[in-house]
Amino acid sequence: MTELQRVKIALKTLISLGVAKNQEGVGKLLGYSNKSSFSQVLNGKVNMPVDFIDRLCDLNSAINREWIKSGNGNILEDTYIISKSYNEDSGYKGTDTEYIKNLRLPLLSAEAMIEYNAGNKELATSHTSNFLIPVFKGSDYLITVIGSSMYPKYSNGDIVACKHLPLTTFFQWNKVYVINTEQGILVKRICKSNNDDFVTIVSDNKDYDPFELPKSALLSIAIVTGVIRLE
Repeated sequence: MTELQRVKIALKTLISLGVAKNQEGVGKLLGYSNKSSFSQVLNGKVNMPVDFIDRLCDLNSAINREWIKSGNGNILEDTYIISKSYNEDSGYKGTDTEYIKNLRLPLLSAEAMIEYNAGNKELATSHTSNFLIPVFKGSDYLITVIGSSMYPKYSNGDIVACKHLPLTTFFQWNKVYVINTEQGILVKRICKSNNDDFVTIVSDNKDYDPFELPKSALLSIAIVTGVIRLE
């Protein structure tokens, strides 16, 4: 994961902590009166100012600047205690330490995702990096998008949050899912088929033709719940 990707995770975390309502709001707090100027920094189109990360972390002392700069540790400082109001909003009644642990999401490889969905969660997550991104609470793991079949919705290198679902789930037609098939892991839009035993697999990139897939060929499924976009 690049430093810029970690900055984007920190940005989403700040929003989830209530520092600002959206990306534009964070930009204004950092002194960017022009929305485009802030976006260019996040998209890597202009160099990040030397003090950018320090200013970002100054918006909330919970953000771990060492993690942003090096990847060591977690996005939130270990000493950070989630406020009582945050616990009440979430409905969670456990300790702060347990709450933080439950929000951490593993970044899985395709192989690890297969193990996770097969029920081998401990094995799948034993050698993975874990990230605390409160805005993705309710998700189970993160994976990296490979390829351009879902462009412009998702680009190669984007990180998506996923919620594991049982194979008997009721599909939300036209939503994006991560599916495990005999041909590997696919990030695709699932649409209704004329045949009840099939689903239609659709790519947002029009260079890729839709195709029919038997429901019986779905080895596991997860719905995409969020994205950290790599421009």
